[in-house]
Amino acid sequence: MKKLILSAALLLAIGVTFTSCRDEKKAEDVENSIENAAEATGDALEDAAEATEEAVEDATEATGDALEDAANATEDALEDAGDAAEEAVDKAGDAVNNAADKTKEAADKAAKAAKDKVDELKAH
Repeated sequence: MKKLILSAALLLAIGVTFTSCRDEKKAEDVENSIENAAEATGDALEDAAEATEEAVEDATEATGDALEDAANATEDALEDAGDAAEEAVDKAGDAVNNAADKTKEAADKAAKAAKDKVDELKAH
């Protein structure tokens, strides 16, 4: 009976030892896995934050460049429109002056022709 109790105690001690060692190892593995996952998540969040910050900076730069280009294009278009309008006014003024000169010449010729006719009729 003594051997039976000692054998049972020995088997119980060995069983507890192996079971507890296995549990500790599993607990350490789970703890390490959790720590690794937490570190990986932290790294991923930092990388995502940096990528987002870079994307925002790039978008801000691109928007600024686009606005500057649009402002320059608008300024150039306004200058071109102003030059074209000034040129059109000059051409219209020249056309009016030419028309006035030709009208005056035609009126002078008509007046001279009428005077010549009157003089011719007086002479007869």
